[in-house]
Amino acid sequence: MGGSNPYIEQAKYTPATQKFKVTFMPEGKTVEVDPAKFPYGHDGLPGSILDIATGHHMGLDHACGGVCACSTCHVIVHEGLDSCNEASDAELDQLDEAPGLEAKSRLGCQCVPDGSANLIVEIPAWNRNFAKEAEH
Repeated sequence: MGGSNPYIEQAKYTPATQKFKVTFMPEGKTVEVDPAKFPYGHDGLPGSILDIATGHHMGLDHACGGVCACSTCHVIVHEGLDSCNEASDAELDQLDEAPGLEAKSRLGCQCVPDGSANLIVEIPAWNRNFAKEAEH
């Protein structure tokens, strides 16, 4: 994890224990998620949608480094939301600042699927990072 926000309570979540799939829209790219490889990166909670997206180079922007201090990793979970942890008060406060808020909106850094269902996640057009760095 890229760090933690000392001003909020840590989100409660159940990490995935089995493989599952996440389809990122609008590209329609489906990735298989292996919990044995968590964390994929260093931003967001281990196994969060942000962790999965960055680990598979999906271009989900995240200005605060995934510590629930902004709303730039806003995503919409169209399917599989029931398999994710509940949004904390801190996450809901940050979501209030996100453009295009919907009933199924979450912060990618805080939304952790438990692996019991496949997900379809939309990265809103205003939040896609089209600049790609070379893999190291």
